[in-house]
Amino acid sequence: MMHKLAVLTAATATALAVVFTSSAVGQEQAAAIPPGEEQAKAVLEKSPRHAEYVMIPVEGATQKVRAWVVYPEKAQKAPVVLVIHEIFGLTDWIRSVADQLAADGFIAVAPDFLTGKGPGGGHSDAITSRDDAVKLVQSLTPEEVEARLNAARTYALGLPAAAPKSAVIGFCWGGARSFLYASSQKELNAAVVYYGTSPESARLATVAAPVLGLYGADDARVNATIEPAAAEMSKLGKSYEKEIYEGAGHGFLRAQSGREGANLKAAQQAWPRMLAFLRKHLE
Repeated sequence: MMHKLAVLTAATATALAVVFTSSAVGQEQAAAIPPGEEQAKAVLEKSPRHAEYVMIPVEGATQKVRAWVVYPEKAQKAPVVLVIHEIFGLTDWIRSVADQLAADGFIAVAPDFLTGKGPGGGHSDAITSRDDAVKLVQSLTPEEVEARLNAARTYALGLPAAAPKSAVIGFCWGGARSFLYASSQKELNAAVVYYGTSPESARLATVAAPVLGLYGADDARVNATIEPAAAEMSKLGKSYEKEIYEGAGHGFLRAQSGREGANLKAAQQAWPRMLAFLRKHLE
């Protein structure tokens, strides 16, 4: 009897170990998203991946654009993902998003659209006031943004480690620019919009890449533009997938500590949804 009990106990322990191990793995996988804003700098300091700032020539402009480039640790060539920052400029948080994209297997390139616009000709990191950064981003022309995106894309695709496919992902202000870029860059393979407004209907006719939109439900300003875009994209026979996360607000991927857990839940659902989309169209 004691022998049978010992066998049963050992079997039960093994089963429990498997459950706990599986649970730990699941938690680890769930945590494989970019950090919230508060943890971004610490995550960057611990990253094992090679990352660097580069200065990229821009066609027709005397000012180069600075970009943060992060490489994945893999033997094969990797597709390129351009990361368009929020209205706050190229922050530590955006750099941590690029780092996570590299951890997920992509070459991530985050242009600093405030290159040369800070005090003394500095960049985003020279601008100490968030309000000042917002004003400077709002002063950017569509032509300037597109030229810098094209320069970053050309540079990235020319890297020896790059595969010949590219996507764009943007957040807030950058999310709107991501959708717009899909309407102007015909060679783009995919575009992801995190809580950015949709373009006017006239621009949607020239969208060539499939688009994925990820939105918080409590974001009426942005969400008012979703259905008109969805209806027009459907009418045009173009691909526009969208997910709206209940209880989440604007900027949920950055503000993961907000809205009593709803933002974190949305972030944990949105990131793997985005990765599946990117892998479908880039790999």
